[in-house]
Amino acid sequence: MNTILIANPKGGAGKTTLSTNLAGNLARRGENVFLWDLDRQKSALHWLSLRPASLPRIQRLDSNKQKSGDGVLVLDSPAGLHGGKLGDLLKLVDKVIVPIVPSSFDLAATQVFLYELLNEKAVRKGKAFVAIVGMRVDARTRAAEKLDEFLAPIDLPVLTHLRDTQNYVNAAFEGKSIFDLAPSLVAQDVAQWQPIETWLAQ
Repeated sequence: MNTILIANPKGGAGKTTLSTNLAGNLARRGENVFLWDLDRQKSALHWLSLRPASLPRIQRLDSNKQKSGDGVLVLDSPAGLHGGKLGDLLKLVDKVIVPIVPSSFDLAATQVFLYELLNEKAVRKGKAFVAIVGMRVDARTRAAEKLDEFLAPIDLPVLTHLRDTQNYVNAAFEGKSIFDLAPSLVAQDVAQWQPIETWLAQ
């Protein structure tokens, strides 16, 4: 099973938003999708419990022992992930996406995490491939400039910047992803996901 880890030790970095919308994207494209929520708040599982049965199915996973057959597993990791727990998870995954919010606190916390991630054995040996996604980014702001400056020297691909929009918020209230909303409403957001789709397909 292809496994994608969404990870950042900083709370509020957008892990659950990215995880649930990634799961919704993959399900909409016809993939057999599983969602595993390791965070104590279980926000991703709450979202999944609200998901209408009429939408493409996303299955809940509660243990690595349940993994079987073909499909894609999206793993929503907890805040504070580091050390041995991070190393153990990296042994299970094929790709890692690190969401980053453009604030001074988030950038400082994420910088330490990225260097720890790059030094993990699974990443150094090429068994887990890592990329970055900017979250809640308004391209016209100074915060966006600071995010670009921060990411420039880091030897990891920056896939895309997802804009700050209520589309993600409103979809989550109904157990939906943006890919389950009217195309005319989310055309700009869906376009921002194209680099993520391309990278995952590589």
